[in-house]
Amino acid sequence: MSSAPAMSQFFLPPPKIAGGPYVMGVLNVTPDSFSDGGVHEGAAAPHALAMLEAGADIIDIGGESSRPGALPVEEGEEIARVVPVIAAIRAATKAVISIDTMKPAVARAAMQAGAAIWNDVAALQAAGALETAAALQRPVILMHMQGEPRTMQNDPRYGDVVGEVIAFLRARVAAAEAKGVRDIWVDPGIGFGKTLEHNLALLNNVGRIGEETGRPVLIGASRKRFIAAIDERAKDAAKDRVGGSVAAALLAAQNGAAMVRVHDVAETAQALKVWRALG
Repeated sequence: MSSAPAMSQFFLPPPKIAGGPYVMGVLNVTPDSFSDGGVHEGAAAPHALAMLEAGADIIDIGGESSRPGALPVEEGEEIARVVPVIAAIRAATKAVISIDTMKPAVARAAMQAGAAIWNDVAALQAAGALETAAALQRPVILMHMQGEPRTMQNDPRYGDVVGEVIAFLRARVAAAEAKGVRDIWVDPGIGFGKTLEHNLALLNNVGRIGEETGRPVLIGASRKRFIAAIDERAKDAAKDRVGGSVAAALLAAQNGAAMVRVHDVAETAQALKVWRALG
């Protein structure tokens, strides 16, 4: 079994699962998320607490869907969606909260409300994002995405998907470091401008991604469409992709992922505990 890479500067306490990986629970407060759009509106904080009880180390809150075909959300609307939820969770627990956003202003507002990590699917490429991350001095997660959410799955192509994703992530890490950002994770972006074959190649090369970027790797494969491409019965993301999601999380952990981002926390945490015990 591979263990999570060392994180000398990262402030997280040890993961709840001895030996890791960290489990990041997904909390979407959007009406159009691909897997749970609208489900948690009005009940976001209780759901976050339930995920923590089920084994999550971190709660990742997003107010703008990044599903294929998703349209952008106005900055003020995104802030209005996420800030009250972050504040409510922070009032109830000291657990680590992450903000999933591409917008520097949303990241700033989220940190003021109690978030501690900036999870950016655009890898700090928005105007002012690098400067904001440096000013905030909080951990960041830099993800690879080919194109943008509206078009990323139209016809994704690579000559060498693993090599190209690593090159992109290394460049973004260097750009962030040059601005003074210190705590950096990387995410190869499963499902973000990738075909089934691309996703499988990346999942099978998590260790290489960590080694060549020099950073701990987060994998977010939960409920992604590639599972339905493997199992034609997995058409409904909420009901039919749990088994495939857990399998992907286990493979990612075995290959060295330091964190897995998941919707089904209890099922994933149980599988990871058994995997660790068997080792």
